[in-house]
Amino acid sequence: MVFNTGAALLDAIVLAVVSREAEGTYGYKITQDVRKAIDVSESTLYPVLRRLQKDECLAVYDMQFDGRNRRYYKVTEKGMVQLNLYRREWNNYSNKIHQLFEGGEAS
Repeated sequence: MVFNTGAALLDAIVLAVVSREAEGTYGYKITQDVRKAIDVSESTLYPVLRRLQKDECLAVYDMQFDGRNRRYYKVTEKGMVQLNLYRREWNNYSNKIHQLFEGGEAS
């Protein structure tokens, strides 16, 4: 992607991906799902997951899978509030950009 992906947009995308799974999802799957929208490395993604956990937007728990622990992430109530804010902001922002691309004025 030629456009810069800022921290807020990356947070929003991660929260959106994790929120799709009611019981949470694990890091590798999150990485694969995020990569469907933007090119991101695991070394970029895991600090985002830790930051969202620190900010109490994600809860973390471990579960056994094939004889080893797998770390799962689940969106908290605070995370859903933040995700909804991101959604509103993204809709406003993307509508303005779309209007500019289509020759109209951004309102």
